[in-house]
Amino acid sequence: MTASFSTHMTVNASPAEVLAAVRDPRAWWSAAITGPTGSAGDEWVYSNGELHACRMRVEHVSPERVEWLVLANHFGFDAAGEEWVGTRIVFDIAPTDNGTILTFTHAGLVPEHECFEVCEPAWTHYIGTSLRQYLATGIGVPNDAGSAWPQADRVLAAG
Repeated sequence: MTASFSTHMTVNASPAEVLAAVRDPRAWWSAAITGPTGSAGDEWVYSNGELHACRMRVEHVSPERVEWLVLANHFGFDAAGEEWVGTRIVFDIAPTDNGTILTFTHAGLVPEHECFEVCEPAWTHYIGTSLRQYLATGIGVPNDAGSAWPQADRVLAAG
């Protein structure tokens, strides 16, 4: 199996600013996220219509790292829907001479997964464009609140 998806960027922001931004995924991933997202133990749901829904738990928060665990997942195009379950989404934060380097890794998201062809460009957008823009301007490019899927909780619970 090949390596998990990972990308990094250097931003002109302090590590504390990057940490705060990562802990607020509504600002750069989706305004349709429900539940608390900022502290260890928080559980929340992301949905983007019937295309994708997942339940996350914040596993770790420190000045150097944020880690989420995918507890349940549904893809509208994947009959199994299990490709993300048990994977970890990790944000490593480190100061540099000219800002902060953020390394994003979706541990367990590998090219062999059916969803990789969709997830790789999506994460590239959310991290490399939306989160970067949010850190630079205070305004990201997340999915809007209208992308919420009212059945997400029920589907993920059955999952």
